[in-house]
Amino acid sequence: MSWEKIDTQIAALGEAKVDSPIRSVTMFNRQGEQVQKGFVRDTDRVLVYDTMDYLSQLPPGEAPVNFEVAGPREKIYFDYAKMHCAIATCGGLCPGTNEVIRAIVLELYHLYRVRHIYGMRYGFQGFIPRYGYDLMELNPEAVADIHTLGGSILSSSRGHQDVGEIVDALERLNIHILFLIGGDGTLRAANAICDQISQRQLRIAVIVIPKTIDNDIPFVSRSFGFDTAVEQATFAIRAAHTESLGAPNGIGLVKLMGRYSGFIAANAALALRDVNFVLIPEADFDIEGEFGFLDRLEARLRSRGHAVVLVAEGAGQKFFRKEDLPRDPSGNIKPGDIGLFLAAKVNEFFRNKRLEVNLKYIDPSYLIRGMP
Repeated sequence: MSWEKIDTQIAALGEAKVDSPIRSVTMFNRQGEQVQKGFVRDTDRVLVYDTMDYLSQLPPGEAPVNFEVAGPREKIYFDYAKMHCAIATCGGLCPGTNEVIRAIVLELYHLYRVRHIYGMRYGFQGFIPRYGYDLMELNPEAVADIHTLGGSILSSSRGHQDVGEIVDALERLNIHILFLIGGDGTLRAANAICDQISQRQLRIAVIVIPKTIDNDIPFVSRSFGFDTAVEQATFAIRAAHTESLGAPNGIGLVKLMGRYSGFIAANAALALRDVNFVLIPEADFDIEGEFGFLDRLEARLRSRGHAVVLVAEGAGQKFFRKEDLPRDPSGNIKPGDIGLFLAAKVNEFFRNKRLEVNLKYIDPSYLIRGMP
């Protein structure tokens, strides 16, 4: 087995000399007992690969791939009393985004005593003067109940914006730390922003909180929004199962989001055992031929009279020509619509077989995205 070598170093703006204000914050546990605070050292590390097979194959003297341990430090770089922070959300909607915004604001305000926290409206567009969006001042009162709302209180946008103009705005606003909540496109933009910051020799930190409902981040067991997506997907599965039972040879076909990962589909199928077929990007399948999907679906209908099919949006992409697929405003290739493709194939197959089927197609993607 081969193990990928990953650059896990995190750049520092300089020596941390300011005492963390967390020292003076009194903390209690759930039993009402005062907690003895502890701090994490920069030298504390956690292994990326923690198997004996990996450790045994390392050349003599080579350090294993490792991450810095997250947590509060005794010394920090910025003077918290004078610090200005900005938060922006980019890309599509995802459950839990407002909870992330709320957590950032509450921790900055109560633990680090930061009093200047701003929300940038409509993602990266909020930094560009020509759009004319004002800042949203964020404090505990402003975010008190936002965790009950779907979407993002800051709203979002897609598409390229000029990196130079974004960094100009950070300078004008005297921003010291920029928090970005977004996916692949946001991460690429964050790298470009960091490069521009370095070229200008500015002291601005950029922190990205990965936002993906699909749970497709290496080394992260659960991305925020994923559990909500799985929970909401079960309602669509129940509806599909009900529809399949309600007519002769009923077929409930549900397409779930996930891009090129099948975590939502697989976990939803495990959570609710009404699914007969689960099609995901990680497992190749054929449509036609012996033991192909249509062959097995016919066998299921003839034996049980109904079927529920769950397909992840990135499954079966070999049936589409890459050059025919559209791109989103961020430049990412959008998967071919496997749900509609399968629905058409199923109806055509059974029409040629002169076997009446009743197919109901359900795509709950936008219902799931908009949940709190």
